[in-house]
Amino acid sequence: MSIHDGHRERVRSRFRKEGLDHFTDIQVLELLLFYCIPRRDTNEIAHALLDRFGAFELVLDAPIAELMKVPGVGENAAVLLHLIPAVSRFYQESKEDKKREPLIFKSTVKYGNYLQQRFVGRRNETVFLLCMDAKCKVLCCANMGEGSVNSASVPIRRIVETALGVNATTVILAHNHPSGLALPSGDDIQATKQTATALELVGITLFDHIVVAEGDYVSMLESGLYRPSNGVNKL
Repeated sequence: MSIHDGHRERVRSRFRKEGLDHFTDIQVLELLLFYCIPRRDTNEIAHALLDRFGAFELVLDAPIAELMKVPGVGENAAVLLHLIPAVSRFYQESKEDKKREPLIFKSTVKYGNYLQQRFVGRRNETVFLLCMDAKCKVLCCANMGEGSVNSASVPIRRIVETALGVNATTVILAHNHPSGLALPSGDDIQATKQTATALELVGITLFDHIVVAEGDYVSMLESGLYRPSNGVNKL
């Protein structure tokens, strides 16, 4: 039996009784590391991780190779830590997909929060297309791929074909700035207008474009950087 077994059982017991509400960043990392580092003081390793990366979320966002540079962190521990954000996103998406009632979005807050969850743990710029019918019921939320709108990897044609394929009448674009601020760039604004024009030709309205970064998002519609060609600013 390890000399740390008593401590580990106390920490696990505390989690079972009260969840993570009163845990510190160090204690959460320590608890996670219990399950991949059986015979070392994971509190010490948790401190080393936070010292290197500066914040809990930055530890989980760090590349596997960088995590493994921390003394005591092997491949299993690095993969586990790296897996947490992706699992969190998968969990949220699974809950949404399995809801019995249809998703209907009538406000920026609702579709903004929904789209923001799609980017949890993503380290590369990714584009999503939220497709809705005339009653604002969600038909699909499709991953268009990595890259920026109007780039070689995410062409406008693919966006138009996806929207047509589900008979959407209204769509909302969303993409992330993994290492920046949730502020639309000049290229983002230009690409939004080009995409809106292409969609308009087939009778589909691009209602908004959401930019996500660091747990925040900006709506181009609400910020006045974009307006649908039909002049409508409410769903």
